[in-house]
Amino acid sequence: MEESIIKKGEVIGFETDTVWGLGCLPDDIEAVNKIYEIKNRDRTKPLILMSHDINALKKYVTGISNYAELLMDKFFPGALTLIFKRSNLCPEFICAGFDTVGIRVPDSENFTLVTKKVKGSVLATTSLNISNEPPCKDYSEAVEKFGKKVKIIKPKIKSHPQNLASTVVLCLKDEIKVLREGSIKI
Repeated sequence: MEESIIKKGEVIGFETDTVWGLGCLPDDIEAVNKIYEIKNRDRTKPLILMSHDINALKKYVTGISNYAELLMDKFFPGALTLIFKRSNLCPEFICAGFDTVGIRVPDSENFTLVTKKVKGSVLATTSLNISNEPPCKDYSEAVEKFGKKVKIIKPKIKSHPQNLASTVVLCLKDEIKVLREGSIKI
């Protein structure tokens, strides 16, 4: 196996199908703390887990209902974040005190290239921006604003992110509730 694109303590910036992201290894509390510091993010706001591989993400959650499976089948990969009860594998420190965690599989070849080079194929993530400011729109802006703080991964394939955040849906037991509407309508 080739060397991972990210090491313990590191934070990376990367392109997704929606907006530019900021991420680290999910079990790395030092890197998670860096994300909160870099973004000036409120510690009561959790991070989400993203991967190109839904099976890698399913290990971090429990209680996936049949309806949630249907949503995953229809919209993954895509601009949908599903929130489930977290499993014991999911570190508490990325959940900001909640017993839930969001998971997402972006529809982005560039993101897939990144996570295929990550140990475990999963990143703890958020958008690449200072809290309450718009996310970075492209590689140049990401490098300009964050290049001195994090390793920015240059996209290898020309693409066009939507620059619109994902739809966020709470999936607890049989309850499905849209918390934020993005480009996907549920």
